[in-house]
Parts: sequence; C-alpha cells; structure tokens
Amino acid sequence: MTEEATKKKKPAARKKKPAARKKAAPRSNGGSSGPAGGHLVIVESPTKAKTLVRYLEPVLDGAVTVKASFGHVRDLPESGGLGVDTEKAFEPTYKILKGSAKVVSELKSAAKRKDQVWLATDLDREGEAIAWHVVYAIGLANGSVDARVRRVVFAEITPEAIAEAFRHPRDIDKPLVDAYQARRVLDRLVGYKLSPLLWKKVRRGLSAGRVQSVALRLVVDREREIQAFVPVEYWTIEVPFETQDDKQRFSSSLHSVAGEKIEIGSSDDATRHVEAIRAAGTYRVDAVRKRQQKQNPPRPFITSTLQQEAARKLSFSARKTMVIAQQLYEGVELGPEGQIGLITYMRTDSVHLAPSAVEEIRELIKTRYGETYLPEKARSFRSKKGAQEAHEAIRPTHAARHPDDVARYLEPDQQRLYRLIWERTIACQMNEAMFDQTSVDIGAPDQNGHLLRATGRVMLFDGFLVVYREGRDDEEDEAEGRLPDLAEGQMLDLVDIIPAQHFTQPPPRFTEASLVKALEENGIGRPSTYAATLSTLVDREYITVDQRRIFPTDTGMVVTDLLVEHFPQIVDLKFTADMEEELDEIARGHKDWPEVLRTFYDPFERLLEKKEKEITRDDLIKETTDELCPKCGGPMLVKLGRYGKFLSCANYPDCKGTRQVDGKERPEPQEVPGEKCDECGAPMLLRHGRYGEFLGCSRYPDCKFVRSKTIGGKCPKCGEGKLSQRRTKRGKPFYGCTRYPECDYALWTRPMDDPCPKCGGTMMPDEEKGGVCLSCGHAQATEPATTGAPTSE
Repeated sequence: MTEEATKKKKPAARKKKPAARKKAAPRSNGGSSGPAGGHLVIVESPTKAKTLVRYLEPVLDGAVTVKASFGHVRDLPESGGLGVDTEKAFEPTYKILKGSAKVVSELKSAAKRKDQVWLATDLDREGEAIAWHVVYAIGLANGSVDARVRRVVFAEITPEAIAEAFRHPRDIDKPLVDAYQARRVLDRLVGYKLSPLLWKKVRRGLSAGRVQSVALRLVVDREREIQAFVPVEYWTIEVPFETQDDKQRFSSSLHSVAGEKIEIGSSDDATRHVEAIRAAGTYRVDAVRKRQQKQNPPRPFITSTLQQEAARKLSFSARKTMVIAQQLYEGVELGPEGQIGLITYMRTDSVHLAPSAVEEIRELIKTRYGETYLPEKARSFRSKKGAQEAHEAIRPTHAARHPDDVARYLEPDQQRLYRLIWERTIACQMNEAMFDQTSVDIGAPDQNGHLLRATGRVMLFDGFLVVYREGRDDEEDEAEGRLPDLAEGQMLDLVDIIPAQHFTQPPPRFTEASLVKALEENGIGRPSTYAATLSTLVDREYITVDQRRIFPTDTGMVVTDLLVEHFPQIVDLKFTADMEEELDEIARGHKDWPEVLRTFYDPFERLLEKKEKEITRDDLIKETTDELCPKCGGPMLVKLGRYGKFLSCANYPDCKGTRQVDGKERPEPQEVPGEKCDECGAPMLLRHGRYGEFLGCSRYPDCKFVRSKTIGGKCPKCGEGKLSQRRTKRGKPFYGCTRYPECDYALWTRPMDDPCPKCGGTMMPDEEKGGVCLSCGHAQATEPATTGAPTSE
C-alpha cells in the first residue's frame, strides 16, 4: 500500500449557514488518488509523507495528496543480461522493479487527476534519480518532462524549510541525473563483467565492485602488514621524584643524554642508564616551561564523521547509523506535537550551518551554559573541496529541542544517536577548552648529562567539553596529571628508577570508523555509499568483524590478490579517486558521461578478454604442501572452500581426505547451553575460525550474528555482562565487559573459565588461594589445569 495524506483548504464560512462550512479532508493511508484537481506531492517513504503533509496546508492552495514511491521504482534489470548497450553510448535499459508495479500504477492514476505534481524526494544524487525515474515510470516524461511537474528540495522537514522549498521550485537537475546514470552504469559494468570471472576462477557467489574491491584491498593490505611485522625491543626509564619540603610525588622519564634523544634497545643499555642516573646522587629542576594550550571544538557532523563517531561511541555499524538517522530525519511521533523531523538531511559532505540555526544555537548556549561559553563571533567551518555548500551539516532541526525532552518518545538507539548529534552541534559553536601545559626538565649533574622530563596538563576552562568529548579509535588514556608547583634550581629527592621493556606493535586492524576515515581520506566512493559497501563485504564473507576489528577472510585475500595481479587499475586507490572526481565533474555539467565511460570501458573489456584465457583456477587456489593425506597417504594441497583455506587430498575425488591448514581436524560446532542469538533468538554454536573460538548463530547463513566467546562469570562492575577477550588498537589482548561501551570494565589478566560457585561472579587466579572472586571475595583452591586458564574444583 502507498502512503497517502490528503488535505483541503477550508473555504470561508457562509454568513447564512455557518454549519455548512466544509472540514479538511481526512488524512488517508489508503491507495486512493485523492480529490480531482489540486496537488500531488511524491516522496520516497510513508514516514516522510506523514511528516510532510502537516506543513503543506498553508503552503499550497487546494487539495493536497502526498504519496510515497517507496524508494526507487526503476533500475537496471536484475536478470536477463547487462541492461546496458555498450555500443550505443552506454544506453541503459530500465525496468520497473519487482514489487513496484502497484505503486507505479497508483502514482500514475493520482497524477492524471492533479493540476500540479511536486517531486519532493531527497536533495542528493539518489533523490534526484528517484524523482527522475518516477516521472518516466508514471508517464510524465518522454524526452521532455510534463509542464505540471516541479522539483522541490529541502534539508530539513520543518514548516519554514517546506514553505521556502515550495516557493522556489525548479526543474529536475539533468547533470545530477547524468552523474547518477554514469555511476550506476559504471558499477554495473565492473560488477557484471568481473563477478562471473570470480565465479569461474575462485568460487560461485563472489562479486567485485568499483568501491568494494578497493575497500577490501585496504583491509587485506593492512592484514599483510600485520603478518609481516617484526617486533623491535625498546626500553623506557621512569623516574619518580618527591619534593623536599611538602613531599609531593610526581613522575618523570629519561628524555635525552648529552642533548640528544636516545633509543634504548636492550636490557644492558637500560641498566647502564639506570646506574648513571642513580650515581648522580643529587637532582634539581633545570627548567620549567608553562604555556596555555587551546583545544578547539570539533566541526559539525557530515555523513562520514557521523558514521565514524557513532561507531566509536555507540558501537553502531555504518548501516545502523544511517537507518536510524533516516528515521530521525523523516520524522518521529512526539506526542501532542505530532510527527516531527528531528535532524537535517543525513547524507551530506558540507559542514555549513544555516545562519538562523547558528543564531538559535548561540542563544541556547548563552541561556543554558552562560556567556563564558559563548564565543564573541559565531564559528564557521570550511568544507573540503567539492562539497555541496548549498547543503548543511547534520544538525538538530531545532537546537532548543533537548535530548531529554524527546527521550520518552524515542527508541533507545534513536535517543542515543539524536543526543550525539545534538551535543556535537551545540559544542561546535562553543568556546575552546583551555589547559595549562607544564614541562619540567630535571638534571642529574653527572658526567653523561642525563636529562629527565616531566609533563603535566591541567584544565583551566572546560569550554565545549562541558557538552561533548570526541571519541577515539584506540582505548589508551592520554590524560596527563597535575605537577607540583616547581621552580628552577629546586632540589628533589629520588624515589625510584624503573626500567621497562616494550616491543613495537604492528599497525592496528581497521575498525568500521577507521576504514570509513581511510576511504574518505583517499577519495574512494562517497560517504553515502560506505554503509552499503561495508555490508556487502560482510555479506560476501570477504571480511569478518570481531570486537569492532575487521579481519579479511581467506576468500577476501584470494580475491584481492587476483584483482591486484590481473586488474590492478580496478583496485588502485588513485584511479578510483580520480574516477570519483570525473563523476563529480559530470554532476557539475562539465563532462559528458558516455565519454567518461568509454575511456574506462574499452581498455577494461580488452583486458577482461585476455585474462579470461590466462587465469586458471589452480593457479589461484591450489598450493602444494609437504603434508600427507590421513586416508590414502597421498600429497595434500591447500584449497579454498566456503569457510576459508583447507588441506585436501590431491587424489580428490577418488580420495576425500581433508584437514585444517594447521593439520588438525576441524572440531564440529557445538551448541552452548543458555546462549541465544541477539538478533533472532536461536541457539548459539561454539565455532572455530581463523582467529580462534567464537559464538555463531545456529541459523547461519540465514542469520550471520557472531560474538566472542565469553569467559568466567558476571562482570564485577555492572553485574549484567560477561567478559570476553578483546584487543587494543595495537593488538594487545585484554578482557572486557560484553556490554561495552555502557560498561568499560577491563582486565589485562585472563580470568578463570568457571564462575564463582557462591555468587556467579568472575574468578581470578591467585597463587596463594587458588582463585578469588572479584565480586564477593570468595576464595577457592584449585588444581593446576592441563591447558588454558586455571579452573575451579
């Protein structure tokens, strides 16, 4: 069913018969076309239609019918061929989408009866394409567009924005539609031409894509860096001191020797420096440097930064962030206020804020936080090159609508995302945070000139931090403490000298947030497509996501290696970024889209024909080994299956002997009592993957929910979650609560497998007591376990 809402103007009351005055026509969710004459307004979704209709009565004269297209109504054919005539200027053949025929019929019927048809789809490239497809699908265009059709765009669903949009309609933006067609046809050519080759040469069900394959290459390249990384030993020397008069303690570290920074690479070197510092005997403050440091507020959200921050602070996937943002934009029922759009349009690369919005934000800051938090002038931000400055950043439609005021009307995830957007928007117009940064040099008057340095940072004014602190990809605490009030020449007492061994760490694996950031920095794709790109990589089983870290699968690595070796242009970062710029030039009306595609396609087609003959399946996925088949004694080969690489007998199909790559038999998945899938409620199975044990839904592949295996009992801090192994940005393992980020409890030491028999809490191994509960303190003797962590008796 389509979403329809109809309103009529109330005519003036007759003097003699006031009771005969007409009432406004009721809003309808049915499929009727509404009254004859008047206006038909077409949007993408029923929710948007419901929000929009309440603002149209004072804007348009006559009856108003609002209908939804339910997104795209036409596209290239799903089956039966490429759908693009590569010989005829790449002319596409569009078909009505399966399931859209009834919607198109209803829109066509409604349009025939109306004096004016308004296309009010979203203001970006995709929205323009939907509007263009609709007018052709319902017969209002055949070369030229019917004169009754007008296009309106708005960045927020508010009375003011709607009135302004309908006062200034325009035609469909042909260059923007051309850019959409170029992008759609280009993606079709790459996907439809390369994917069959992957099916033949690797395995069925795989795909390649102009953006997805480059994103996958970034993940695979990072994994190879990690695999090739060789840790290097280094040492640091921490030196705590105490003031002689009031016994205030603080810490310093060895900074340089004889004026040069040093690298300590061994225990012997560290010992030599420790002995030299200790031998000095007396220690004094040589220099004190103080300076004030400003921390500027972050810029308002654009699509990519919203996805990144929601991933860091809310643990949302890019897809989830965009779904919830769409709900907030299109409108939510706010009790007596009715259906209200809470944020501006969420697909944008502009950091511009409307002057009226800035004025409202500044007034709120002054009223709620005080004038000390309000800059003398409004802050303005410069968008990156090529951004649509006519668009706005993502912000609340009304700053005065505080998250607490709407919380009772929102779903929990809607509430969290709205609060994130509100806080970031308010913070971007506030004063800087101010810090007192102190650096102290401490000299040991020895012959070697060892210089120790202590640093401290103290907040003087919280500024925008009273509202918002930006998230981080790593989980390390960078806070610096307060130093005592020290003066040059002041003598200090040595407390201790602490050498510590470290090893350099490999680069961290990508998170969704850091991968989105890398794609944006390299100009790959557009932020509005990142959510779909990451979802495709997961659906194709090219990557897995564990504790927010992205791992490539064996299949993903094989596909990437094939593309890098045989189709390097497709996965080249610069080429892909340059193509994005070409598509932007088409949108600006500066380039002809068939010419751009011709430049790419002709050499691509020739290369594809050549590689079809050259590439063999065995070259890609068969590796010889020294392993012997456990069944027939024949040699074993490394092959690629649905779940990654495995060892298979070279005598297959006569012999069907197989093993895991590590030589072990793969354990069968086992049901874990009491564990249910968070998404569908089915039992969870203990599975064994490339990176260890994990829990996966028993309904796989229909449901692909996974989570790490939990250890021990209840979380000692929140009492609700359990502990599971995670890794820091640098790959160091630790054990954190499964309810993170709501609960941030973490341990470096592995807890015991079994929960506390007294309270169900988490037990930790103890040399004297065997095991001690972190919640109730219960101690229990244990016997040494043969493998893994200690277990209670």
